[in-house]
Amino acid sequence: MAVLQTIRKRSGLLLLAIGFALLAFVVQDLFVKGFKSQSKDVGSINGKDISFDQFRIKVANAEKNGQNGQPVTQTQAANQMWEQEIAIALISDQFEKAGIRTSENNIIEIFKKDPNIGQNPAFLNQLGKFDLAKFKEFFKNNPEQAKAFEDRQTDAEINAKYQIYSSMIKAGLYATNADGKFKYKLEADKINFDYVSVLYSTVKDSDVKVTDADILDYMKKNEKKFKSEETREIEYVLIENKPSAKDEAEMKAKINGLLTGSVVYNKETGANDTLPSFKTAPNVADFIAENSDKPYDSTFVTKQDLPAEHADQLFALPAGEIYGPYINGNYYCLSKAMGRKAGAKAKASHILISWEGTKLPNKKEKRTKEQAKAKADMLLAQALANPGSFMMLALTNSDDSSAQQGGDLGYFAPGQMVKPFNDYVFSNPVGKIGLVETEFGYHIINVTDKQDAIRLATVAQKIEPSEATNNEIYTKATKFEMDATSNKDFAAVAKAAKLTVNPSVKAKAMDEAFGVAGSQRQIIKWAYSKETNVGDVKKFDVVNVGSVIAKLKKINEKGLMTVEEAKPMVEGIIKNKKKAEKIMAKMKGSSLDAIAKANGSTVQNAPAASVENSLLANVGMEPKVVGMAFGTVVNKVSAPIEGNSGVFVVMTKAVTKAPKLPKYDDYINKVKASNAQSVGRVFPALKNDADIEDNRLEFY
Repeated sequence: MAVLQTIRKRSGLLLLAIGFALLAFVVQDLFVKGFKSQSKDVGSINGKDISFDQFRIKVANAEKNGQNGQPVTQTQAANQMWEQEIAIALISDQFEKAGIRTSENNIIEIFKKDPNIGQNPAFLNQLGKFDLAKFKEFFKNNPEQAKAFEDRQTDAEINAKYQIYSSMIKAGLYATNADGKFKYKLEADKINFDYVSVLYSTVKDSDVKVTDADILDYMKKNEKKFKSEETREIEYVLIENKPSAKDEAEMKAKINGLLTGSVVYNKETGANDTLPSFKTAPNVADFIAENSDKPYDSTFVTKQDLPAEHADQLFALPAGEIYGPYINGNYYCLSKAMGRKAGAKAKASHILISWEGTKLPNKKEKRTKEQAKAKADMLLAQALANPGSFMMLALTNSDDSSAQQGGDLGYFAPGQMVKPFNDYVFSNPVGKIGLVETEFGYHIINVTDKQDAIRLATVAQKIEPSEATNNEIYTKATKFEMDATSNKDFAAVAKAAKLTVNPSVKAKAMDEAFGVAGSQRQIIKWAYSKETNVGDVKKFDVVNVGSVIAKLKKINEKGLMTVEEAKPMVEGIIKNKKKAEKIMAKMKGSSLDAIAKANGSTVQNAPAASVENSLLANVGMEPKVVGMAFGTVVNKVSAPIEGNSGVFVVMTKAVTKAPKLPKYDDYINKVKASNAQSVGRVFPALKNDADIEDNRLEFY
């Protein structure tokens, strides 16, 4: 009580002391961080700042929604949203420069292409067509939905502008009759020429030396091709958190005990209780609940769903019998056969013929229900007359995406398909072909297979390291961290500890994948911390994996790639360049025969090459050689030409000009198709020239 009174009397002094302590902590933190001011922006794109507060909301939504039905991590979501921010900023700037504006009609057209909107019954009129009045009325009566819809409107506006922008690019890259004629000549003008080739492979690699200086010089001449982001190289040792041989033996003995039952002392009754074995247990579900690390699963499974290594034995197991113990992944298992069901899963192919008004979007062609029925009946007759043609009929006629697989829908269980389809498949034998109607259209169905299924009761006990093993692993990892910190030779320390140094991870600032250790954002962040220096070592405990002892090996600054990175890409090019110099010095003579004789080669002939077909027999594609042949005076020996596979000397014999065509539409269309791909090259080009500052590392 006296102490309490003293504290009460001196509460003001106590608060003051706490205040000074907190102030000291803050001041210390400021000195540690060097009075560094945290940015409020996650980055900037061409001078436009991206607010972190707005960015994190987008990241949270992306993380919540996942991607293609799959969950994503926060880092993955942040990377996804950052690329989106870059794309929107760069493209929007182009919209502004081009003066692109959108109307309500443009945005509505974008919405209508979304099946969730354009095919939504709430927005359709009596004829099944999109009704703009209904669409607007819905949001007028649902203000909360309207607010949530605002972001989608922004996205739709950007998409609408992009449609206009891409159309402008395509329109600017038009193809004229002259373009078509030129394309035709590239393909159809033929040249007959003789040539002598000396391949690069005739010069030994050991006869030419490629230095780091050569590689660096090549990169500097082609800087855009060898741009590199800032990276960290991290070498590491992984000490897995896995059970010892002793742990496995003990677990196997434990699960073997479930086969025979056991006698245990009951403290409450003061007597021994006899526990039943797995085979004699009166209630299998209760037995599994008490003895298994996985719950009882009463579903029927087909053979293909069973562990491949044990599928034959498990599927053939008589009712009531037990198989095991066996290992499945990280578990010791015992399985008891509980029953069998015939035809539990089926496999079928179909040809879907839809009509206007069905739920299927993106139909191949417009047709009425009557027209669809007539076509379905015709296809059914063809399939019945020749069942072997079913795949081709589906490939060329079916309205849904399964057409690409010849109508094959794979295996499915009862209830997975719409009822009429389901009922037909599961009530008919394999090989039966028939016609059913569903809300999607008419289906010509071919029942191709059926599988039996079994129900198993499985006791699964996880094989885990014991406490003693965990202690050994922890001690080993800690000792290695200390030894590696005090010794600069990471590999030597690992060798002494009988551990393996894994291949170095080259990580960008927003990466999270870390070699065999999987997703390890914490290690990447450590490597990029301003407090971490080259040579620093740190141990990371990774749940369900073990201990990762990492060493920051190297910091690669933003700019040109390192020589080591570029070497696999350019060493061969430089070698061939040096080999070409050696070969060219010998390729001299007044005739092809003389040149061939001097180089131990032969004179060969290309009878009908073209610019667009530059394939030379036993050599490969040589467009530069063929192009030079077109530009060489007939019967004159050319200068040496550096080709893809060697050095060539050519002598043109004859050029055959292609005959004129009345029109060049087919070739104009080829040029148009090539031009259409140009739209996809716009964004990479804009990004390559953009001034992008990325501060995400401060926040994620």
